[in-house]
Amino acid sequence: MLITTRDGYVAVMTIDRPDRRNALGSELISSFDKAFQTLEHDDHVRAIIVTGAPPGFCAGSDLKELGMMDIPGMCRHEALTAALARSIGLLSKPVIAAVEGFALGGGFAFATSCDLVVTGENCRWHMPEVMIGWIPPWGLESLVARCGPVAARRLTWGSEPIDGREAERLGVADYVVPDGSVVAEAQALAKRLAALPLPAVAATKQYFAAAVAGLGEPRDVEANRMFAENCRHEVAKATLKQFGIKA
Repeated sequence: MLITTRDGYVAVMTIDRPDRRNALGSELISSFDKAFQTLEHDDHVRAIIVTGAPPGFCAGSDLKELGMMDIPGMCRHEALTAALARSIGLLSKPVIAAVEGFALGGGFAFATSCDLVVTGENCRWHMPEVMIGWIPPWGLESLVARCGPVAARRLTWGSEPIDGREAERLGVADYVVPDGSVVAEAQALAKRLAALPLPAVAATKQYFAAAVAGLGEPRDVEANRMFAENCRHEVAKATLKQFGIKA
């Protein structure tokens, strides 16, 4: 479900769960964690790309898996996903999200947790959590860092999706390119970064890490707590019941 390939000094990690719309399940999160640590200590890797096999980048949490959990179990699962996303900022190597098709919910937050984001112009970006009853349980600080609190609040309310062009305008994405060329553009960008002196690239990432991450960990803990509280509201209970989750 996670395929890693190499192109010179660039590693490409592809989520390959088309039957689950590339959702973030426990096994995938564990695979990402192990792969990131392996690549971090591989001297032949200088830049990393994260992308998703068709139909899109990532649809967020695996609702089928969550359907087997109660609310505390869901909170633990989301906390592990949050820790994985935050770990990207602690790697010494730049991580580029190549986003095409869609980035939804946790997939949206996972992409914005990467150092750079390349999006297709017609890609669908959307955080639907508030619409179905709860605050996104992690990743909002990465969105605030990218586009500021006012725009981040509007995107988190999720009253309408945005496309790749709007994502780039708001700062959610760094580059917008024609659909079908996202991975190629990300590879070109990764190769440019890989050609730079590695210690200077790592030092630059380290210098900006605290400013970019902000209060990521305590904010994720707070969002997770609010998420649990929201899940006990009538609207959220109705949503959870649809997925078979014990509310």
